[in-house]
Amino acid sequence: MAYPEDPSEEVEIMVHSEPEQESTSRPDIKHRLYISHFLSTWNSRAFEFGAILFVAACFPGTLLPTSAYALARAASAVAFSPAVGRYIDTTDRLKVVRLSILVQRTAVIVSCVGLIVLWSGWASSLTSRSCILVVLSLLGCFEKLASIMNLVSVERDWVVTIAEKDEELLRVLNSQMRRIDLLCKLAGPLAISLLDGLSTKIAIFFVLGSNLATVAIEYFAIVKVYNVMPSLQLTSSSPHPHEDPLHTPAAAPQHPSDQHSPLFNHPENPSPRVQPKTHRNRNRNHNHNLCGLHSLIRSLAFYFRHPVFLPSMALALLYCSVLSFSGQMVTYLLSVGYQSSHIGLMRTVSVVFEISATWISPKIMARLGPTRAGLWGINWQLIWVGLAAAAASLSGAGSHGATASSLAAAGLVGGVIVSRVGLWAFDLCVQMIVQEEVEPENRGRFSTLESSFQNGFELLSYASTLIFSRPDQFKYPVLMSAVAVLVASALYAAFVRQRRGHLLHMPRCLNLKVHHHHHGERGLSHGNSRGWGFAGVDGGRGWERVRQSDEWEEDV
Repeated sequence: MAYPEDPSEEVEIMVHSEPEQESTSRPDIKHRLYISHFLSTWNSRAFEFGAILFVAACFPGTLLPTSAYALARAASAVAFSPAVGRYIDTTDRLKVVRLSILVQRTAVIVSCVGLIVLWSGWASSLTSRSCILVVLSLLGCFEKLASIMNLVSVERDWVVTIAEKDEELLRVLNSQMRRIDLLCKLAGPLAISLLDGLSTKIAIFFVLGSNLATVAIEYFAIVKVYNVMPSLQLTSSSPHPHEDPLHTPAAAPQHPSDQHSPLFNHPENPSPRVQPKTHRNRNRNHNHNLCGLHSLIRSLAFYFRHPVFLPSMALALLYCSVLSFSGQMVTYLLSVGYQSSHIGLMRTVSVVFEISATWISPKIMARLGPTRAGLWGINWQLIWVGLAAAAASLSGAGSHGATASSLAAAGLVGGVIVSRVGLWAFDLCVQMIVQEEVEPENRGRFSTLESSFQNGFELLSYASTLIFSRPDQFKYPVLMSAVAVLVASALYAAFVRQRRGHLLHMPRCLNLKVHHHHHGERGLSHGNSRGWGFAGVDGGRGWERVRQSDEWEEDV
């Protein structure tokens, strides 16, 4: 159990915890946040999946239009996400979300009109159809960027601000938001698939009607959250609504591990959302004067030098994978004899496993902390992805090629499904680490740079199946995916080693020997059960609290 460093910290916690609890414990705030996030995610997932189907139906017999459309969306995310991040960091929160909703819904509605024109045959010439496809691609790019803006703003900024210093509430909010993402990931494409099976035109009108019917509900739900949370409205030098003006952040001691955490205010590095407007205007003018390339270089340097770069990059690397029930793996499974109904059932089971991670991960994080819990998650994924890659390597092996391919596909599917638990557990752990340690004024910039790398690695996964396009060559993209997970695991292990000084705990008997060995030079304080002592583990890297009772306990 951890104790406050000194009485002043304990007093600060007692003073501020009560009003914060009152402002964040009301269920209506969370419910409205969930409603807005569900509608945003539902419409985004449904359109993202449906647009590919609709473009393919409008241009039968060729994969070029759908490939160009998907490539344009992904490339726009890679190129312009940093600019989106800068806008998030320098603009009022409500304006950011309002713009993201407006752009998303407008892009989807106009895209549906264009798709109806194509599907109905009103544009018959090749030139007119090509022009409409170009417009659809541009609209898809705007929708993608607006989706990133909304996701980053709400999940990486609003959620942290609402939770404030309540880590348990932050875990609950993160888990529920991710649960909504995964449910929409399953239900949205499933609904579009069923409707598209009846009629493509009906499916297009469903997407159009869904966006028109929900835009007002989505917007006013998030506005209500904004209006009842004063901390979300900070745009000037006004103090925190629950902060004593006589109490300055410098008066409270900080633990060394919190030096990068935005959950504590730093006088030397204040958030622009609590800076005077004149200072924010100077920053904004300075950014406008920078050339695009110089600004990008500075943003990349900031990202690479940040203390949580390693876990962020490890998470991004996991997008360099074909091991999910998306187009690449589905195409492979169809080629080896699986029916669409079978694949739909597999996808459902996979999502069930993924959703289970949103209940498992918070419990593990509460017990071990997000850093150690993330290590368990990425290693779980590595084990099962490795088994899936080993199974895929059997494809076409031996004299019974068809039988081997079926067995390889079955092993591949099993490994991928079980690995999803580790993937999403790791995702939630990294998200919490980033939320806690990225400075408030840099949340948008950091998260959109992370999104750029995620989309870039996703493009590499598409390139791998373009190069190895035959079903019997699918084992090579699978191997590439396994290597990406291995590298991600190594990066995260380096972060854990850097942060904690070790990867695994020594047995307690060995810890006890180490403590006694260092007793004279840097020994333990045995004065009372709540005293500070220099633990002497991890090579003497820092002070940590230990408790003397019937046995030694390390504070996790």
